[in-house]
Amino acid sequence: MLKGVANIWMPVQDIERAAHFYENILGMPMVKRDGPWAEVDANGVTVGLNGREPEGTEAEGGPVLTFQPEGSLEETVEDLKARGVTFPAEISEHYWGRVTTFVEGYEVLKAPCTS
Repeated sequence: MLKGVANIWMPVQDIERAAHFYENILGMPMVKRDGPWAEVDANGVTVGLNGREPEGTEAEGGPVLTFQPEGSLEETVEDLKARGVTFPAEISEHYWGRVTTFVEGYEVLKAPCTS
């Protein structure tokens, strides 16, 4: 099953403007900055500002809510499949972690990358 929210990814068109807004206007502490990616702490929930994919700000794009699995990502996917959840793609590996998506609301399930 799921423990809870891991973080939220927000597509932004201008990472400099977005980082300034979240940190200096809204007062959220900047916890990470890496080129077109920034993370702020929203009262314990990480909000990732994603300037890598500005097309995500278009009508068909939008924020992505990520969840933290209780067990392994594979076990969680199998458990959710048994409960009728549809996964349109396999687990994908990235340098920052592993993810898979499920259909209801297009949320993303994320687990830490393992070596």
